[in-house]
Amino acid sequence: MNRRGFLLGFSTLALAVRGASAALADSYPTRPVKLIVSGVPGAAIDLVTRALADKLSAALKQSFIVEDRPGAGGNLGAETVARSAPDGYTLLVALDTTLTVNPSLYKKLPFDPDADFRPLAILASSSTMLVVHPSIAVSSVAEFVAFAKTQAMPYAHGGNGTPGHLSMEYFRMLAEFPAVSVPYRGSAQLIGDLVAGQIKLGFVSTAAVLEHVHAGRLKALAISAGRRAPQAPHIPTLAEAGYPDFRVELYYVMMAPARVPDSIIDVLEREVVRALKSPDFQDRFRAQDIAIEAITGVAVKNRLVADRALWAKVAKAADMRVE
Repeated sequence: MNRRGFLLGFSTLALAVRGASAALADSYPTRPVKLIVSGVPGAAIDLVTRALADKLSAALKQSFIVEDRPGAGGNLGAETVARSAPDGYTLLVALDTTLTVNPSLYKKLPFDPDADFRPLAILASSSTMLVVHPSIAVSSVAEFVAFAKTQAMPYAHGGNGTPGHLSMEYFRMLAEFPAVSVPYRGSAQLIGDLVAGQIKLGFVSTAAVLEHVHAGRLKALAISAGRRAPQAPHIPTLAEAGYPDFRVELYYVMMAPARVPDSIIDVLEREVVRALKSPDFQDRFRAQDIAIEAITGVAVKNRLVADRALWAKVAKAADMRVE
């Protein structure tokens, strides 16, 4: 075959591939799509995913079915999707910690967070709040840090690698004060002990403690996120309180198996963003301290990579491990 014939053949093949890709996008989805959620029924990530599934089902005229698969810090759900066919019919909605923290916590993961997945979108995020019992005579982050440097206070969190644990250990790295980690198995007991003064410090889900803060049963010093909570706009972020590098948010990320075709990714990104940006969707979750993000493309991968590097440093400094 001469050079002209080779180029003609290559061009014909490229056109055929583009045509097949376009046809695939035009027909997708032709059967129900499964959304594997690495959370429990009723959790915030589950509620956001179900609301999104309803929107996608209506827009794409096909069922999007939510299947909760919690366990092992999200590893079970992630493994399921990593091993599924790369056809766009099995997708993952996970807490970012599954992909950013778990590589530092677990000696061996059943998936590769880079090689096995293709980022689709960051759906939403939520924050934690630095709270103390009212018996602690501080009213600002600066006063708290000065007080904390005089003694190693116990602090409550939900276990290795949970947002409350990560937030406090990162804060300790920046502010350089001692503290004693006290893990809990459930948020109800954790918050109950904080309110009762059995333990007097912690980063806790903002939505879970706002009622106690407004009632004066707990004292809020700062928000972990890069934004103030709409329900408590008077409480500063830790960045505003003197730690400009501090930003910790728990975010929900949608991922596809690595080899899903571009044409299907394009369809999903377009419809996910359209759903998330609809006013009714955003209004639905605002009161729960869930900020709708609608971030897609390379920005998703960049954030995951940056957060993975940060949490690797924090996990090493705090000796966080899951055996």
